[in-house]
Amino acid sequence: MSDKVKPVKDLTYNQAFEELSEILKTMQSDQCDIDRLAALTRRATELITECRARLTATDEELRQILEGLEN
Repeated sequence: MSDKVKPVKDLTYNQAFEELSEILKTMQSDQCDIDRLAALTRRATELITECRARLTATDEELRQILEGLEN
């Protein structure tokens, strides 16, 4: 993970998911620095929150589109 961290809102969904995957790999490795654990957990929480919000928004938009097709 880079020292220059982009704000979560500036990431695409795929970028956020990829970063989250990298964080998970780091946390699961034997080289996980305990001093970075809290920061990694905070960042992962931000990424999860943003990904969940985007998935929810996309789900709602798709439901509206499909409802429009039914009408």
